Amino acid sequence: MKTLLIVYHSLTTGTEQLCQAIFDGAKASEEPLRVRMLKASEAAPADLLSADGYVFAAPENLAAIAGVMKDFFDRSYYPALGQLNGRPVCIIVCAGSDGRSACAQMQRICTGWRLKEVMPAKIVCTHADSEEAIMATKVIDQRELDACFEIGQGMATGLSLGVF
Repeated sequence: MKTLLIVYHSLTTGTEQLCQAIFDGAKASEEPLRVRMLKASEAAPADLLSADGYVFAAPENLAAIAGVMKDFFDRSYYPALGQLNGRPVCIIVCAGSDGRSACAQMQRICTGWRLKEVMPAKIVCTHADSEEAIMATKVIDQRELDACFEIGQGMATGLSLGVF
């Protein structure tokens, strides 16, 4: 049975909501698949090595991926280097206003690992533009959650059927 690993960081729950929708979509797939969802602070290189495909999700903080997610990549990059080649990945960014820089950072890391981006990266903009809005618990639009549910279904189907 194949394993999909979702690694994320979420301070104000926006990214976590997106990942939960991906998790739910993957679990709803009729294909046999093990789905794991781990906080970046708890994920380790062994988790990467034991999975067949990935979703990496992070908020954008100050035009960069959140530090906790960056820490996960820093701890995992060299121990996994050369061992993940060709595995599928999808990248998700929850941003207040842009998200492209954080997305590009994660794509560059995935390129170094020789992962195959099998779905377009998804940037969800919350339009949080004040200190209060940035720090507030997020409520993600249902359309974005539905799109993430579909990402989960697509990743599950592609992994299980060997399409990726």
